[in-house]
Amino acid sequence: MAIIYKQLDINNIRYFDRLKELIDADLSEPYSIYVYRYFLNQWPQLAYLAFVDENPESLPIGCIICKNEIHRNSRMRGYIGMLAVQKEFRGQGIAKKLVEKAIDTMIGNGCDEIMLETEVENLAALNLYEGMGFIRMKRMFRYYLNEGDAFKLILPITERSSIRSTFLMNQDPIAETQDISKLIV
Repeated sequence: MAIIYKQLDINNIRYFDRLKELIDADLSEPYSIYVYRYFLNQWPQLAYLAFVDENPESLPIGCIICKNEIHRNSRMRGYIGMLAVQKEFRGQGIAKKLVEKAIDTMIGNGCDEIMLETEVENLAALNLYEGMGFIRMKRMFRYYLNEGDAFKLILPITERSSIRSTFLMNQDPIAETQDISKLIV
């Protein structure tokens, strides 16, 4: 079985309804239509779907929704907001492929780092992300509505990711490289 990956067609209401269904089934947070529209209207190119085949009538079996924007006026940060794969299709690398596609697009958009939060108890997610190079930055207690704790994870992409925001404030946040010696006083 070959899995097909496509960017979300924002105008396809069937795909949107299915995406919402996948996410609502597995994530601990209930998201309103406004949260989905916030991500999908501004960053439709950062939403990917996974299908079992190319049949136009097929519904997605997995999805990822992301964004990227300037963080603290100093670096471009990508953010993985939601990732879900239908239960029967887990363990086949679908989530990893969706994350890779999103990361590639965010890097192409000039991201210096990519961030996400995941539940402390979600070992499958932690294994996936840490296996891809994400680093645990901090634990956030009672972060979710169900009072579950979360880890904030970051994947550093460029050198800018490892420099404190204070030292980057007057730098161009889109710059691909910079001379660190200019930042050291």
